[in-house]
This record gives sequence, C-alpha cells and structure tokens, in this order.
Amino acid sequence: MAKSVVTCLDMEGVLFPEIWLGLADKVGVDDLRLTTRDIADYDVLMQKRLNVLRRHGITIHDIHDVVRTISPLPGVVELMHWLRERCQVIILSDTFYEFVGPLMEQLQFPTIFCHSLGIDSEGFITDYFLRQKDQKRQAVRALKSLSFRVLAAGDSYNDVSMLKESDAGFFFCPPDSIAQEYPQFPVARTYPELREFFARAGGFPL
Repeated sequence: MAKSVVTCLDMEGVLFPEIWLGLADKVGVDDLRLTTRDIADYDVLMQKRLNVLRRHGITIHDIHDVVRTISPLPGVVELMHWLRERCQVIILSDTFYEFVGPLMEQLQFPTIFCHSLGIDSEGFITDYFLRQKDQKRQAVRALKSLSFRVLAAGDSYNDVSMLKESDAGFFFCPPDSIAQEYPQFPVARTYPELREFFARAGGFPL
C-alpha cells in the first residue's frame, strides 16, 4: 500500500517575506536584517535579535504593525491550493505563535508548528521558548514514524535538517552560498518548478 503524503513547508522566504527584514525596514535598525540565511545557529541569532530589541525599545506591537502589512509571496495561494488538493500540508517554522495569526488567516489557517515568546506587561519581548530543539527535523521524523511519506521545502540553514530527514527535500530560492554548501538538494526558483518537484516526489498529478 502506498504511503499517504505530508508536505512540510518553511514559512518565511518560502510562503511569506521575512518578518524580521520588514521590522528592520520599519524601525531603521540594520542589525535586525540578520536571518537564518546568515547565521546557522538559531540560538545565536535569537539572542542577537533580543538584545537589539531591548537596546532600541522595540516591542511586540511594532512587530504586529509589520505583520499586518505582509502578504503571501506571489503564487503562494495557488501553490497551497494545489498542494491541499493532493496531500496534507504542515508549515514548520522558527517563527512565533505571537506573530503569525494574521499571516495564517491569509492562507485559511493551515497547521503550523512554531515557537513561543515571553512578553512583559509593556510589550517587550523578554525571552523565547523553543517548542522543541531542532523541531523541524523532529516533526518530519515523527510523521515518518506514523507511516507518512514526507516531502519538504525550505530556503535557509534552519531548514537543512528538515530536508535531510524528509523522503524528498528541496530548496526554494535559497542564497547561492547555501545551495552550493548542500548540493544534494534540488533548487526550485519558481512555484511552478516547485510544484513539479513535489509532483514527481509525491506521485501527484500536475
């Protein structure tokens, strides 16, 4: 019997623009432009971000203002519709539940696994709490243990373990440096190309 398929997608860079880049533009702080495309160690990246937020007095309300301006990347709504007709879809992201409600609403509330924040009474972010260390890989491993065939797509260092663990993993518009560092993963540069990868790996009709 053929296994049912679950497709796991990164969020920022694959489905939506980067939230932190939008925040950097809004508040004019270039130190917030660092993302998982630049720093492989997520804890190092988040500690840098928290320090910058404290130093510049940036609150969760500033982040919410940015999130409300963000729309899915062109072609994402069609990609999600195409995938959901063919398999289950889960978003695996290193963003935070306190950010993503308005974004998930635009995609009709798909399932998302991400992390949580500590926020004080004034709206300052005091800490972050991983749902699970290396949660993208762990989620794929758990799905495979339930006898699903898992396909995955991401764009950054924090997606590599997810792609390695999946039955078929693909990069979507990664930086050239990351694509060259991990040449085993095919690179899609457009959503039609990504659909073709998923169709072949999952046995889906195009």
